[in-house]
Amino acid sequence: MLLAEQIIRLLDIRLVDPLEILLEGDPGVDRVRRRLQVRAWEWAAMIEQGEEAEAVHIIARLIATLYPDDHAFAPPVEWWRTPLGQAVVRRMGHPFATTVSYATAGAMLGITRQAIHDLVRRGRLPRDPDGGVPVGAVRARLLAATPFTTPATAAPLTASGATSAGAAHRVPAPSVDFVHPSGFFSAASGDSDDLTDAEPTGNEETQ
Repeated sequence: MLLAEQIIRLLDIRLVDPLEILLEGDPGVDRVRRRLQVRAWEWAAMIEQGEEAEAVHIIARLIATLYPDDHAFAPPVEWWRTPLGQAVVRRMGHPFATTVSYATAGAMLGITRQAIHDLVRRGRLPRDPDGGVPVGAVRARLLAATPFTTPATAAPLTASGATSAGAAHRVPAPSVDFVHPSGFFSAASGDSDDLTDAEPTGNEETQ
């Protein structure tokens, strides 16, 4: 599944489908659905290829819209293996947490909880004094093993044959903090975690 496809699926389930039920088949819902599909390809392209502040701003908007919970943002562990989860890790680590469990760290890196335990035991990943692994170290290790050089995101063709993402409206990088019910992070500065803790290593331990 591509990042844009996951975003479209989430928008359908969490926004458009409930709207369709409330409005009882109003044709305006289809226009909203089509517009969101186009924007999803644009957002995915900017998350994967745009400037970091711009990408973080888009991710912040998506999380606030798709996960508007009064509790802390805590998706299932396996969510971090999805395209959106991986994009979040690469761009900011975790929106609100500074440390994560071994299981979550493993999902972020695409390995098992036991593999994380082994890396910590061997000193290849730091262990937080309160337990878990610092998010900054996980993000640094992921970027060192697989640099963020995502190829261009395929976008659906318009009637004229041009890609809709090619004419994407560029969202300016924000200069204010993004506020979520469970906390906040600076969308202008991106990840605030110290990324110098992790030692760059080869790919063999992050497969």
